[in-house]
Amino acid sequence: MTSVLVAAASFAAEPVRLSEHLQQGQLVIGHAPPGSRVEFDGRKLRIGNDGTFVFGLSRDAAPREELQISDASGKARTFAFDVEQRTYPTERVNGLPQQTVTPKPEILARIEREQAAVQAARTRDDAREDFLDGFSLPVEGARISGVYGSQRIDNGVPKAPHMGLDMAVPTGTPVHAPADGVVSFAAKDLFLTGGTVLIDHGYGLDSSFLHMSRIDVKVGERIRRGQVIGLAGMTGRATGPHVHWGFNWFEVRLDPALLPKPQ
Repeated sequence: MTSVLVAAASFAAEPVRLSEHLQQGQLVIGHAPPGSRVEFDGRKLRIGNDGTFVFGLSRDAAPREELQISDASGKARTFAFDVEQRTYPTERVNGLPQQTVTPKPEILARIEREQAAVQAARTRDDAREDFLDGFSLPVEGARISGVYGSQRIDNGVPKAPHMGLDMAVPTGTPVHAPADGVVSFAAKDLFLTGGTVLIDHGYGLDSSFLHMSRIDVKVGERIRRGQVIGLAGMTGRATGPHVHWGFNWFEVRLDPALLPKPQ
């Protein structure tokens, strides 16, 4: 990861460093002097022994954001930085089963239960720093069929933005872990997302893989980059076989296309 000094928020001789050229949807990896306390958007960030911390800039992050930083003595400063604003396309998706677009009350209740279980898996904040080695594509060379942040209109109904990266591949294509981690969630038949796997990379970061036709891992399993975690499919709400790769910092959805690559 390339780091750059982006402000004069400095304690002793060591500055606070963030990634260069920050933009909406980006995972930000920073470093602070040992003993610092860092907060972003009201959340206290985990800081590693080497000063590493992370946070995520949402799809609609403001043009100017702030970190609240305190040194070991308690002296506090505000660290402001600019965020590039992005323009997102509109995607129209037709041919979806209508019950997945406007579900009946009993189906809606099921969806809410399933989404709550996924969100519960995203509350973990492990000290592992698996994210520092960068991220590979779960499928190499695939056609990108859906991008992060695009406004979705499903069967003519405006819905929430698409919050991931879609790779069009045939059913049965192996899906590889993009980085080391631990499986924090695995389910074969969620109503909207079908076969679903979450891999936790530490510090509140996780990759999610949706619509899978087969899952080859279980919750609690330690995963290595490149390991096959299952097979692509079109289970749940999907019009064709593909790999949906989502990425989160806790509840904040980030753009997998902006993740740092392996060195």
